[in-house]
Amino acid sequence: VPAAWQRPYLNVFKHFRVEEWKRSAREGDVAALTDARLKGTVYRIRGSVPASSYLQLPRTGTQSLGLAGRYLYLLFRPMPRKHFVVHLDVATEENQVVRISFSNLFKEFKSTATWLQFPFVCGAAKGSVSDRAARTSRRGLVGAAPADVRWTCLVLDLHSILSLYLNRRYGHLKSVKLCSNLLVKNLCTSDLVFDPGVTFSEAQQADLACRGVAPMPREMAFPVPKGEKWHDLYDYIRFPSEGSKLPYDSIQKSCLGPVAVSEDPVQQLPQPVTLTKAVRDRLSLIHQITSPKAVSAPW
Repeated sequence: VPAAWQRPYLNVFKHFRVEEWKRSAREGDVAALTDARLKGTVYRIRGSVPASSYLQLPRTGTQSLGLAGRYLYLLFRPMPRKHFVVHLDVATEENQVVRISFSNLFKEFKSTATWLQFPFVCGAAKGSVSDRAARTSRRGLVGAAPADVRWTCLVLDLHSILSLYLNRRYGHLKSVKLCSNLLVKNLCTSDLVFDPGVTFSEAQQADLACRGVAPMPREMAFPVPKGEKWHDLYDYIRFPSEGSKLPYDSIQKSCLGPVAVSEDPVQQLPQPVTLTKAVRDRLSLIHQITSPKAVSAPW
């Protein structure tokens, strides 16, 4: 259970004052800039070799973030036509360090006792050329981000990842290393499931708090112009996806819909959407590409 100072959530960049670079490290081409769409500061990490340009928290490997929230939220946008890598070092309850990495460079899921590598499948804007290509071409599913890749709220259930893939119990998050090529708005940890598509009034009306679901904190939210819907503008990826009986071996936009909110609070349960044939075909291809290989010995 997170300490009181980490509840109900922790804005990681704000708490560790990333902009001062005293408790964090940067290497290579890392710059703070103002993003017109998000109307705020984001960090751009770019470079031809992911390992040579990165933003790291905490500053050195001997330190630990000590963040115990179950969910890690990463608000980011892969750079179009580029590859990126993210490394998370987490500690189990037995204090064993496990690295969780995800990247659109990875072609398949790999696992050892101390390292999990997940392919990240970048989504494209619905109905776009990239989106149509991904439905018909296996090659379109993995690799460099599409030209119209969207800002994404990635929710990693660190507790479930360690439990499902390594049969370990999650202790805390030690460090985060964001490597090129990415735009990053923020990081957040919490024991709550934040649904950015739900407003504060809707959450209150539906009493979502009793299910551990809450609207995205304002300081972590992406802007939504009046008359628009969050899920039409941005991607929301929860991994492992809720309700999946078998662990997925790639990180991608889920086939489950967002939390539904209607006038009857009794009906407030996550509603799976009906899958089109195109989506079913895409999921089938993903499974073929990322089917788990035999677990090899630790490196």
